[in-house]
Amino acid sequence: MEHLTFSTLDPAFNLALEEALFETLPAGHPGYFLLWQNGPSVIVGRHQCTVDEVNADFIRRENLPVVRRITGGGAVYHDTGNLNFSFIEHAGGREKVDFRRYLEPVCAALADLGVRAGISGRNDVETEGRKISGSGQMLRRGKVLHHGTLLIDVNFDRLVEALNVDPEKMRSKGVASVRSRVGNISEYWQPGSDMDALVAALVRRCASRPGSVGESIMGEAHRLADEKYRQWNWNYGAMPNFTERKRQRFDWGTVELRLDVKQGRIASCAILGDFFCNAGEGIQELEQSLAGASREPEELEAILRQLDMGRYFSGCEAETMTAFFTS
Repeated sequence: MEHLTFSTLDPAFNLALEEALFETLPAGHPGYFLLWQNGPSVIVGRHQCTVDEVNADFIRRENLPVVRRITGGGAVYHDTGNLNFSFIEHAGGREKVDFRRYLEPVCAALADLGVRAGISGRNDVETEGRKISGSGQMLRRGKVLHHGTLLIDVNFDRLVEALNVDPEKMRSKGVASVRSRVGNISEYWQPGSDMDALVAALVRRCASRPGSVGESIMGEAHRLADEKYRQWNWNYGAMPNFTERKRQRFDWGTVELRLDVKQGRIASCAILGDFFCNAGEGIQELEQSLAGASREPEELEAILRQLDMGRYFSGCEAETMTAFFTS
């Protein structure tokens, strides 16, 4: 892979440049390994309802940017005590998200600095029972984007204030609070280590040569930043009206279903949560399949059984999801 380091702390531009590199990855290219940082900001998952995930008063008071990314998963707080990494490559026929493929070399780089880290759950890296990294991933049109955070010296007080954390998720992790769940890598690495040493270890483990970004890709990144990542419609968006709402936490993530039912039929629906989607066009494909369908459980079940639920909810069991949607 080619290694690139972003020079800006602007979250909208960084996410735009990442997407531009993903979309323009040439056939036969070995892929990119990216390292980048954002200034204080909140980055929300592709399928989340932003207003539910952030502390609006704190965000407004601190003037923090809130930006939506193109991968699933949960909302995260970023600052310059956090180092972000991204892998972009051709999927090579893979059709399902695979976190281990990308987290193992990251764990190896951490081990080079004396941090005994391991993969935990679906997409986290932990050391001594504390989360030090979380990841998101997306497959689309034969390419994969995997990106994640590395908590090095993050301001946890601001992290806790910026996010509205689901208490059910905390209970599922067996912890009482976000603060007791997370840790900074700087608490665990060997004496003499610093951010530069971690960057060097990551590049050594994850990339084979330096890369560069052409003018056309930079131009596309600036366009995406202005037309997408700085726009309210992308970062917040209007939620449709709903007459029914249900929410459930599964081993692989939380799903919330909002339905607007009129005269026994689903006029519109929104499917929200911190899950990961294997479908190339995302959860919108499933939402469109349900629009106009009967709300009668038997008829709705017949539609759902024709769909591959594993495409939309990575790690799910089809029967479980059918029961969730029809109950």
